[in-house]
Amino acid sequence: MSQQPANTTARHDPYDADRPLMLRCSCGQNHSPQEHQAALVAQAEDMANHHLEASLIKALFPVDRVRRNFLKAVGASTARAAIASVLPVGALQAMAQDKGPLEKTSLKIGFIPITCATPLIMAHPLGFYQKQGLNVDVVKTAGWALIRDKMLNKEYDATHFLSPMPLAISMGAGSNQVPMNVATIQNTNGQAITLANKHKDKRDPKMWKGFKFAVPFEYSMHNFLLRYYVAEHGLNPDTDIQIRVVPPPEMVANLRAGNIDGYLGPDPFNQRAVYEEIGFLHVLTKDLWNGHPCCAFGTSTEFIQKNPNTFAALYRAVLTAAAMARDPKNRELIAKVISPTQYLNQPETVVAQVLTGKFADGLGNIRTVPDRADFDPMPWQSMAVWMLTQMKRWGYVKGDINYKQIAEKVFLLTDAKKHMKELDQKVPEGAYPKFTIMGKVFDPAKPDDYVRSFAISKQA
Repeated sequence: MSQQPANTTARHDPYDADRPLMLRCSCGQNHSPQEHQAALVAQAEDMANHHLEASLIKALFPVDRVRRNFLKAVGASTARAAIASVLPVGALQAMAQDKGPLEKTSLKIGFIPITCATPLIMAHPLGFYQKQGLNVDVVKTAGWALIRDKMLNKEYDATHFLSPMPLAISMGAGSNQVPMNVATIQNTNGQAITLANKHKDKRDPKMWKGFKFAVPFEYSMHNFLLRYYVAEHGLNPDTDIQIRVVPPPEMVANLRAGNIDGYLGPDPFNQRAVYEEIGFLHVLTKDLWNGHPCCAFGTSTEFIQKNPNTFAALYRAVLTAAAMARDPKNRELIAKVISPTQYLNQPETVVAQVLTGKFADGLGNIRTVPDRADFDPMPWQSMAVWMLTQMKRWGYVKGDINYKQIAEKVFLLTDAKKHMKELDQKVPEGAYPKFTIMGKVFDPAKPDDYVRSFAISKQA
């Protein structure tokens, strides 16, 4: 019997021969995928409205005891209805959007179909852009070089970036020099080193001499973390292994074909290799640097200068999505929202394993790692400094670097904090926290000392 596509299983009632075939939704219920999507949007809007109403109740009754007594006396539903009659939620949402006339309302935003872009993607079907008065077209893009070129050619207004890309473009490393900015980090953690099944007996990186690895782009955390990892195990990434640039959607096929031995790549393609039974998860990158940045949301400095209100509206939409994505209880819903063809085009079960952190590792284990992927939006400037140290370490940039100046010019930490405060989100203090990578503390105040501290680096 021929099989139907996985996302639309045809069902036919044998007792009603005259009834036409109906496409059954991938969730298993008897409604169309379009009806399912509409229901998800409604659910998300309802969640957002309840969050706003809860914030209003807390603001009106800041003392916990008084608030609890009020809710106990009238009930949560009555309380929401009473507050809505005085302060309508819809009006408050409109007020939140009233930050000045938008200079441009129809926008194109590029993205690569990976879970790193979750906030930017989910903001589209869940209506977060629309609520800010924006008509956004999120455009699936084949690879990072194309993302870079379309930003340089002004074909995209804003984009999903690899976090080091705006630094590199702003410095003219690997491209024409055009000032770019990181508005938010899109995801933290969320990567892995995946190896082909034939290498299950080669878990010690010292055995990887001659291996061929893929990374999605030279100016990527994937490249820098892979280089860091193998160097810490005594291998020179420029001479002992080969590192190739492969677009993320092509990594699984290259692993299956034997063109590469493994990759340090974005999800869901690590989990997809396990799902296809061709690879296993050697190590999650959170185990190398817990909380490391990966992808970012950003645009050109010129766009921000010409469209400050539009940029602020984009900021609010993406930060709202990030706040929703950070809550573990929303992860299964988000997996449903971003898995369809126009976004990730992946089996929902694969995306859900990544986002919920309950997953098969390809080694016979079911693991539970709730923070396998996270969506902390803070563009810490010390993260930028670390990326710059790795660019210098491996010869991507030459000469003296004013780390602090570049980090503060490209990573818009102050703007992120301002917009988070406007959205009543928790705003952390500081700008240059220290990080620990594979047991070694990185002090952003001493970047050149850090670069010099490594036994293996690019030879001049």
